[in-house]
Amino acid sequence: MNKHTVAATDRPMTGKEYLDSLNDGREVWIYGKRVENITEHPAFRNSARMIARVYDAMHDAATRDIITAPTENGGFTHRYFLAPKTTEEQVKSRDAVAETQRVTYGWMGRSPDYKGSFLATLGANSAFYRGYEANALRWYRKAQERTWYINHAIMNPPVDRNKPTADTSDVYVHVVKENDAGIWVSGAKVVATNSALTNYTFVAHAGQIPIKDPKYAPVFIVPTGAPGVKMISRMSNEHRAAVLGSPFDYPLSSRMDENDAILVLDNVFVPWEDVFMHGDVDQANDFAPGSGFNARAAMHGCTRLAVKLDFITGLMVKALEITGTHTFHGIMSRMGEVIAWRNTMWGLSDAMAKSNIPWNGMVQPDSRFGTAYRTISQIAYPSIKNIIEASVTSGLIYLNSHADDFLNPELRPYLDQYMRGSGGADAEERVKVMKLLWDCIGTEFGGRSELYEINYLGSNDLTRLQNYWEAGSLGEMAKMKNMVERCMGEYDLNGWTVPDLVNNDDVSILRAR
Repeated sequence: MNKHTVAATDRPMTGKEYLDSLNDGREVWIYGKRVENITEHPAFRNSARMIARVYDAMHDAATRDIITAPTENGGFTHRYFLAPKTTEEQVKSRDAVAETQRVTYGWMGRSPDYKGSFLATLGANSAFYRGYEANALRWYRKAQERTWYINHAIMNPPVDRNKPTADTSDVYVHVVKENDAGIWVSGAKVVATNSALTNYTFVAHAGQIPIKDPKYAPVFIVPTGAPGVKMISRMSNEHRAAVLGSPFDYPLSSRMDENDAILVLDNVFVPWEDVFMHGDVDQANDFAPGSGFNARAAMHGCTRLAVKLDFITGLMVKALEITGTHTFHGIMSRMGEVIAWRNTMWGLSDAMAKSNIPWNGMVQPDSRFGTAYRTISQIAYPSIKNIIEASVTSGLIYLNSHADDFLNPELRPYLDQYMRGSGGADAEERVKVMKLLWDCIGTEFGGRSELYEINYLGSNDLTRLQNYWEAGSLGEMAKMKNMVERCMGEYDLNGWTVPDLVNNDDVSILRAR
């Protein structure tokens, strides 16, 4: 298939087409003002252009065959948007995620491929959306057409937790009206990470709906620019970096800030063809486990983190080489621990990709490795940050204020003399490495990234409990306990109870006869 000849409606957007698609009248607010042109606003413009790179990679001859695959309608799309029918297809879809994540060095967890974790399940699990099966199949195909950038908002605003849920019903998404055309919804969801740069937002429930009333149970997709959709953004790390620094000073903050927003739905109309669930509390409560999203989201997240740890590991090694401490025994040991965490993520990613769990005509990643990733990653990331801080130490703060310092002829000789690195590295190279590492772990961008890795998968208690619950539901807990019982059954107060082992009556001084 010549991918250059495919109709524009049956292939991913190019980077330019993606940027143009954001000019849809969307209502995004930041610093008390509505954003007029999001692709030119200093709070969003370079992050949007990094997403555009992801779309261009699906057309680049060097990467398109790794990232994309043919669709049934003769077009092509990102592999993670297709339901894998074999383990081989699942491995290729994982590899497509890895290649996509390398475009942004693993730092954009909500890139367009992320929601493929859910969208691909619609092709195999449409029956789950009883009454709206046709909508599920329609979106399975529609999402592939342009490889639309779709995100989700599934958490309720955590307000007034000391009150009964009924007292805060005004904040939860609910249906306020319906007719033959569709439903109207109001309420809010958090945290709509990077949704300001998406084409659509998927609205659902992460757990049990807070009020057992059918009007609080809708699940749907809404265009980002739909009337009544509002996004209230947190402060922008990209904007802060532009005002106070430069790309040299904040190389990640300046272009990879996935702005988190409060998604407000103010009497938003949703046509019936974009509704997945409505009026069924039990069905809505079963969304997270029943949709099939969790296992594929874990494989995506684990692969993305593995790529990110490739980047962080390489950068840490460069920082230690440039400070001249990389050959110290203790430092090498710490580097080995970081590499072990990195290898763990790739190992879990491989285990998920190569598993063969049959599911409605497709295969899914083994959920045991997914829940292991969800727990281990929350431990690993803070540990890695701590190792870097303890290893690179003052090198992370022994830095000048701005790139312009190097451009000042009065200051430059002092910087060259007093900030040079080891192994022949000059001051500019040393500072460039250290500022990049500081942006990874020390800036507001780095702090937000750590918070994301620790919490985006759910509460730390819940991720650990899921391992426990899963071991029980799969029968593994019973098998493990049975193994212990078998061991304990081989001896009693009188000694061995099995014929092949020899009792110690002949040598025991306590049981001498």
